[in-house]
Amino acid sequence: MLALLWLTPALPLLGFVILFATAGRLPASAVAAVGVGSVGLSAVIALIITASFLTTPPEGDFYRQVLWRWIAIGSFNPEVAFRLDPLSLVMMLVITFVGFLIHLYSSEFMAGDEGYSRFFASMNLFVAAMLILVLADDLLLLYAGWEGVGLCSYLLIGFWYRDPANGAAARKAFIVTRIGDTAMVVGLILLFTRLGTLAIPELMERAPQAWPAGSATATAAAALLLGGALGKSAQIPLQTWLPDAMAGPTPVSALIHAATMVTAGVYLIARTHVLFELAPAIQLAVAAIGAATLLLAAFSALNQHDFKRILAYSTISQIGYMFLALGAGAWTAAIFHFMTHAFFKALLFLAAGAVMMCIGDEHDIFRMGGLWRRLPLAFASFLIGAASLAALPLVTAGFYSKDMILWGAWTSGRGGPALWAAGLIGALVTAIYIFRAVFVVFFGEMQIAARSRYGWRIAVPLGVLSVLALGGGFVETPAALGHVEAFSRLLEAVLPTQREVAAAPATQATVMAIASFAALAGVFIAYLVYLRRVRAATILDTSAVQRLHRFWLAGWGFDWLYDRVLVRPFLWFAQLNRDDAVDAVYDGVAFSSRVSHAYLSRTQTGRVRWYAGWLVAGSLAAIAIAVFA
Repeated sequence: MLALLWLTPALPLLGFVILFATAGRLPASAVAAVGVGSVGLSAVIALIITASFLTTPPEGDFYRQVLWRWIAIGSFNPEVAFRLDPLSLVMMLVITFVGFLIHLYSSEFMAGDEGYSRFFASMNLFVAAMLILVLADDLLLLYAGWEGVGLCSYLLIGFWYRDPANGAAARKAFIVTRIGDTAMVVGLILLFTRLGTLAIPELMERAPQAWPAGSATATAAAALLLGGALGKSAQIPLQTWLPDAMAGPTPVSALIHAATMVTAGVYLIARTHVLFELAPAIQLAVAAIGAATLLLAAFSALNQHDFKRILAYSTISQIGYMFLALGAGAWTAAIFHFMTHAFFKALLFLAAGAVMMCIGDEHDIFRMGGLWRRLPLAFASFLIGAASLAALPLVTAGFYSKDMILWGAWTSGRGGPALWAAGLIGALVTAIYIFRAVFVVFFGEMQIAARSRYGWRIAVPLGVLSVLALGGGFVETPAALGHVEAFSRLLEAVLPTQREVAAAPATQATVMAIASFAALAGVFIAYLVYLRRVRAATILDTSAVQRLHRFWLAGWGFDWLYDRVLVRPFLWFAQLNRDDAVDAVYDGVAFSSRVSHAYLSRTQTGRVRWYAGWLVAGSLAAIAIAVFA
């Protein structure tokens, strides 16, 4: 059954080819069948492969499938080959299964749109590119998938291209992530020139043999790969594109934020963890960037009015948790949170989309209210997703993965208490901002009545994801709650066990209790402020606090800073150089040619006597040079 692996990316790719080739000439039902069915079949094959992999593990706990040789240049012979191991298995399952649910939801959500076929073609290509990325056996093929998801994000964010703002958001995503992609390309060149290969297993074997821990080359390689990861996963300082990516349709937001693109950076760091372990300073930087990003994005989310932008900043914050875990050496915790985050974040986006679809595409949460009675399924789904995002204890998947990250931060030998404190504050703010959305949108006085209903193609994904957002975390539980280690045991063949500092047995339960209290306290604060409408202290009404609110609303001013430091100087120089200084060189050549022609043409008099004279003079000059030189 493992031999079917190539079909998992091939089927969505085939769906893209069919929809692209037919260019919208198929009826909507056929488009939905191809678009949804191709990803559905890919998910079925992924489940069959998973069952085979778990019941009859291949030798060495990995399976390698070579399709063909890509290039043959001297010793550089990269192959188009897939590698299935526990890490890529988890990624493949999440991408195909969550991707299928999003595609099914899209078949109803996008019904009637004039770009229906184009939408599913881009979505299919998106899933195929992400599967190539996570299954690639070498970094060159991984980079092909990496660029594929970048292209698809541009196409889908700017899907409604007639609105200039959507086109601007798509270009912003493409340009900002291109900065990280450039760093990654330089990193790949460095790895190949120093280690002679881009095959991931060989790289991970040769790197420790060639470079001692902390070496300059290992540090440079890890830093360059980190640059690529920061762009795709929207971490400081390349996070500004993601909130604007909400310009795309809601299913696109769900796919980008939950199952595909933004988790590519997390996967890259986990897959090349050996390089980061050889560069302790860069690994610590991963943790620090993650901690800073999760706090920055959480406070920004707390001040947003746009329903989808709240969830966008939430994604940046949760990816920050994954980076914190990677930097702390809690590799398994990062991938565990990736899985649970895919469930509850896809659920939140799809539930929010169902709400907005039913109230005339309104995005401002303060123009909503009282919708829980009219949209009970959307309300229940969003509530479950919010509870899992807030990590409400015992009953949500997010609780177990976030607890695993916080414990990994606490026991890390690299600034553990500080990283844990950042994660704890983030957990408190997360609970406040997501339940702020719950209370404002679904409770209080109804301001916009729900004018339509959704069908089973929206209801089924919401129901399935609700179950996963609640029960998906029970594959890994702490010692105080059963000590289930199924997820860790699955990944132990691929990812190293975290080196934890010594801690008393009761410490883990205490740390877990504090984190649980923070989550519950956040919900209670949101309840008091946004449902009970308890008046805040006078200090909250001061101009200083209002300025802080505007600062966080604007994403801590990063767009303002980049606009003045980078964009405006570039535009000024472009305007100054509108005639292109390089062209002046060629204009000078043309001018000198014209001038020389004007003077030389005067020698063309038609007088044979003058021609003979110049011929004699030239001959004498040539003889003189030959004799006296």
